[in-house]
Amino acid sequence: MWHGVYPAVTTQFAEDLSLDLPACQRVQTALVDDGVDGLVLLGTVGENNSLLPDEKRAVLRTAVEALRGRTVLVTGVSELSTDRAVQFAQDAEKIGVDALMVLPAMVYVPKPEELYAHFKAIAEATSLPIMLYNNPPAYRVTIDLDTLERLAPLKNIVAVKESAPDPRRFTDIINRLGDRYKLLAGLDDVALEGLLLGASGWISGLTSAFPRESVELVRAVDRGDWEQARRIYRWFMPLLHLDAEHDLVQSIKLAEQIMGRGSERVRMPRLPLSGQRRAEVTAMVEKCAATQPTLKA
Repeated sequence: MWHGVYPAVTTQFAEDLSLDLPACQRVQTALVDDGVDGLVLLGTVGENNSLLPDEKRAVLRTAVEALRGRTVLVTGVSELSTDRAVQFAQDAEKIGVDALMVLPAMVYVPKPEELYAHFKAIAEATSLPIMLYNNPPAYRVTIDLDTLERLAPLKNIVAVKESAPDPRRFTDIINRLGDRYKLLAGLDDVALEGLLLGASGWISGLTSAFPRESVELVRAVDRGDWEQARRIYRWFMPLLHLDAEHDLVQSIKLAEQIMGRGSERVRMPRLPLSGQRRAEVTAMVEKCAATQPTLKA
């Protein structure tokens, strides 16, 4: 666990925007068939907070039924309050997922003491391994180093998904806490920098559109083939920048649709890309598709 490529999987909707569980299963299975190392379900790209509680649990059951034993299944825990997060974590464990990706409570911006208490309560309520998700641009909360150090005695908090745009965070965490936490690169357009600086894996949005290239990039890093890794990264970078934009979900789902891997349908308040932005993203995806790098066997 916590090594390689973990796509942040999209949640698929029917034309009436109801949850399309067979389509979710097809997207999940196709990514595993293409060699990814695990799946992150119900994250930002999975539109966690656009789903009803029963729908979230249905997505997890669908994935477990289709893929248990084939890959690692991680679910996002993204709730408005700590008690709801605790309940969801416990339900996810009963359903059979392998690990949790825990976010700060949504909407409210906590003080460090509150952030610590939120994560501690969830960790003590489950036996599953937990990865904390640090994404200050999206969620207005930084999991500071003092909080990470306070949480260190909680043995099932084992990893951090680092999505701060400053890759110096990887070195700062390692210098402060050594190998206490596995680190995973969580922002696509600084992923290679994170892997160079000590991340053991990459939780990726654009992998949903180009999984084989993503897998090869990390494999190249693992074998020390930096020339190959840089070549793929430079080819991929125009699309990877999309992961840092506020419309990342729509852009990733459009890319997925263009590549024949899913639908661009999103739930409001999001709307599918339109106009000039849609044309720009479409052109970027089509260019990447036309210039895909040669992958090593």
